Amino acid sequence: MIYGYIRVSSNKQTVENQRFEIERFCAAKGLHIDGWIEETISGAKSYSKRRLGVLLKRVGKDDVIICSELSRLGRNLFMIMEILSVAMKKDCRLWTIKDGYRLGDDIQSKVLAFAFGLSAEIERKLISQRTKEALARRRAEGAHIGRPKGITTQKSWYKLSKNEAAVVRWREQGMSFSAIARKLRCHRNTVSRYCTRFMDN
Repeated sequence: MIYGYIRVSSNKQTVENQRFEIERFCAAKGLHIDGWIEETISGAKSYSKRRLGVLLKRVGKDDVIICSELSRLGRNLFMIMEILSVAMKKDCRLWTIKDGYRLGDDIQSKVLAFAFGLSAEIERKLISQRTKEALARRRAEGAHIGRPKGITTQKSWYKLSKNEAAVVRWREQGMSFSAIARKLRCHRNTVSRYCTRFMDN
C-alpha cells in the first residue's frame, strides 16, 4: 500500500500544493496512491494524537508513506526521528519529495537508523543527567526528596489510627498481625509497626 500524507497547520493553508507535489512525483515514478491521509493540525502536536499516529499503527512491511517534506511530519528533530524510527521498525518505507529522503532497506536508511538511535540515547542520558543534577541541587537546598517521612510521635499520621479500637480488640483476642492485616487489607508489617510503636509497649 502507498499512502500520501498531507498536513497543514491551519484552515488558512491549503492542502492542494502538497497533493499536487505528491501526485506529480508518483506519476513520474509510475506509482499509485492507495490512500490519502490529510489533517489540519499543528506539527508540534504529538504524532500519536494525530491521524499520522493511526497510520503508523496500520502500516506494515513494504508499505510506503509519501509526504512533501520532513517538516510535514513534525516541528522538531526528535519527533521526526521518532516517527522515522517507528516506520523503520515496521519495515515501512517513508519518502519525502523536497528533501529527497528514501527511508527503506538500504545503506542510507541503516545510517539514518544508527543516527536516530544514537541521538535518542544521547537525549535520554542528558535528561537523566539533568534530573540527577536537579535532585542534587534540591537536596543541597535542604529539600526532602521522595516519600514523606513518618512521624512516629503522632498516631494520626498512620493509616491504621482510624481502626485503632478494632486493632486493640483483635490484639486482646490474641489475633496475629497477619490476620489483622487481612481484615484491614494492608500489609502485615504495617500492623506490626503500628502495634509495636503505639500499643504493645
